[in-house]
Amino acid sequence: MIPTTVTYRIGSTLLFLGCLTFLGCASKTDHEPAADSGAHSWTYEGETGSTHWGGLNTEWAACSAGRAQSPINLTAAALSDLEDPVFIYQSSPLHETNNGHTAQASYAAGSSLQVDGKIYQLLQFHFHSASEHTIDGAHTPLEVHLVHQAADGSLAVVGLLVEEGSSHPAFDAVLAAIPVEEGATVSPEGITVNANDFLPTRRTTYRYDGSLTTPPCSEGVTWLVMTQKIQLSAEQIAQYVALFPGTNRPVQPLNERTLSQDAF
Repeated sequence: MIPTTVTYRIGSTLLFLGCLTFLGCASKTDHEPAADSGAHSWTYEGETGSTHWGGLNTEWAACSAGRAQSPINLTAAALSDLEDPVFIYQSSPLHETNNGHTAQASYAAGSSLQVDGKIYQLLQFHFHSASEHTIDGAHTPLEVHLVHQAADGSLAVVGLLVEEGSSHPAFDAVLAAIPVEEGATVSPEGITVNANDFLPTRRTTYRYDGSLTTPPCSEGVTWLVMTQKIQLSAEQIAQYVALFPGTNRPVQPLNERTLSQDAF
């Protein structure tokens, strides 16, 4: 799918993505895989929690010293005539891992996102509870991150804010298949997902330059958070939260950055 020499580098990056998703590892109160467990494990709370990440590893200094960190509060955005992102998503076999910090599903090659003429390949998606981004200071119960990478190694993450409401059939298989055991991966036979089914009907976005939301908090990540929320039922939300409560980094200062929002 991806050459081995690139897979390790991408894997290292995504290991700390929030997962986020993106996305080593720590306790079940966090959200990344077991590949990095040991000397530099991290959590969301306590002595290895988010306020301490920058001091746990010299390579994670951006977590405390960075000036373009994610997530942020999505408020007072500058209205702009932004070009809508182009989603070219295909179905992918479900291949899902409990990495100790979140449920993360890797995505088969061939799906992409185009932003301002640049193409990023979809690599994986994962969850956070509660949402990492806020709107006017308010969280939603969940946030889904779709993680993409361009040929030059740069990352673009699409954020989907999830509110409680109607059941969302596209997530049924994903949530039902989450492995209970940390480090476990499942590939249910015959089950596929299509990330296009996750997206809201309106494709407008908040957009800003940010970072990974987990160690090493590397900056230079293009963030696109959909302005329209999606809905999952209370039961669906509970399926994730039961295994991964509290998997969100607190919002970070905007500093000198510009937050843009589609005007239309």
